[in-house]
Amino acid sequence: MEILVCIKQVPDDSVEIHLKPGTEEVNLEGIAPIINAFDTYALEMAVRLKEAVGGTVTVVTIGDESAKNSVKSCLAVGADCGYVLSDSAFTGADTLGKSHILAAAVKQLEKNSGKAFDLIFCGREASDCVTGQVGPQLAEALGDGVITDLVDIEKTDSGVCCKQETEEGYRRVESKLPCVVTVSKPAYDPRYPTIRSKLAARKMPIPTLDAAQLDHVSVAKPSFHIVKVFEPSKRQAGIKIKEETCADSALKAVGMLADAKLL
Repeated sequence: MEILVCIKQVPDDSVEIHLKPGTEEVNLEGIAPIINAFDTYALEMAVRLKEAVGGTVTVVTIGDESAKNSVKSCLAVGADCGYVLSDSAFTGADTLGKSHILAAAVKQLEKNSGKAFDLIFCGREASDCVTGQVGPQLAEALGDGVITDLVDIEKTDSGVCCKQETEEGYRRVESKLPCVVTVSKPAYDPRYPTIRSKLAARKMPIPTLDAAQLDHVSVAKPSFHIVKVFEPSKRQAGIKIKEETCADSALKAVGMLADAKLL
């Protein structure tokens, strides 16, 4: 099975991020870039599927030279090869533009290898811009089906069977191949690389593909306009209710809600 995993390098979301004083510019100084969390889940699911049925896992990302470090991290945990899509024409692309870039990369990589991708994995959303649109838009650009919010996947005789997370619980969704899937958080965590796999990944080449190598893919201007960038207001500390009994605590809580006209 030929599998492609699309990843994105984002600022470390475990660090509190602020705007530069007096501006609407996000201050990312000193914040290390990491692989988007949902993309690490997608990669782990893809590698597990490869180990179960055979095949190869290719990783692709849009970014600059520094993005190669994220691709090498993927190679250290089971991916077989990786590519960086980098060109000044890609700067400022919105989700739709990035989907077109990825679609062009899919076609070019298939042309270069002579093999079509059976499955394309994406994370459910990116932590730096929570839209969840790239996976479905990529599927639309390729003319493939899409299944979102996966927490598990298995190969079937006719394609794949996916366990999809919904607001009400879970459901099984089957699809023929090729298709695009977006991954939520599964029941397992991504694996850690070994020292040996890290050393091996460092030696592996990470080719860069520009717009010319992707048949001069055109990226339209962003279809949206950012009106304002601001930091969310600080949440006020909650009120602790600790009466002698649970019943007394419940009565006090109800009384406070009534006084605030929330009941």
